[in-house]
Amino acid sequence: MPVLEVTCSLVGWSCLYLLLCRTFPQRGSEWSCRLVTLSHGIVIVMLTAYVLFIDGPWPFTHAGTENTELQTFSLAVCLGYFFFDLGWCARHHTEGPVMLAHHAGSIAGILLALLMGVSACETCGVIFGSEITNPLLQTRWFLRRLGRYDGALGDAVDLLFISLFAAVRVGVGGFLFYCELTSPRTTLVMKLGGVAMYALAWVFMVDIARFGYRKSRAKYDRWRGEHRPRGGEHRPRGGGRPPGATDAQKSE
Repeated sequence: MPVLEVTCSLVGWSCLYLLLCRTFPQRGSEWSCRLVTLSHGIVIVMLTAYVLFIDGPWPFTHAGTENTELQTFSLAVCLGYFFFDLGWCARHHTEGPVMLAHHAGSIAGILLALLMGVSACETCGVIFGSEITNPLLQTRWFLRRLGRYDGALGDAVDLLFISLFAAVRVGVGGFLFYCELTSPRTTLVMKLGGVAMYALAWVFMVDIARFGYRKSRAKYDRWRGEHRPRGGEHRPRGGGRPPGATDAQKSE
């Protein structure tokens, strides 16, 4: 168990948060925490991508194998962040039970991989798939705070987020989950952890699908309302509704 690396990671993310709070005092604590989350998402995606695609081994074929030094380092960096973020969320009460359960499950899974010395390979794969959409999620939040969400940029961010989540976290993640379950090297406790994390991914996917449907329906209704012919435009002056009738009244 790399206690020193995890401690350094926790201290590092905490110091970055304090620095950002001093830099942006007018923005509030959540702004700084979101910047830390965005930074962690970018760093850990790049780090786990190198572990998965360059350093190896491949998680689809080597699930349950012994941890490498770089895999252990990646998990230590991520674990320190999750300790920081879970503590911040618990203090400020900003997240619901599903997100807190996700954080707790992530911490438990990383701890098991580090303590047992195996399964860091597929754990890095899960982290990569989970965090690849995180920068988009934080970008969406910042766009809303800056008043730039309602437009083409906000729509593009939402579309890319939903597409990546469905393709990577649910699609590719489902195949990784299958490989973990069928691997003879993976321990039972890690397989049970995989079941829990993939079930949480589907809970998120259902919520995201509902959000995508509501937003698409609202945009379609708005477009249909803007292009609907106005019946009163070609009526004789003496007929129809009285002058001054609102658009809302005309659509009733």
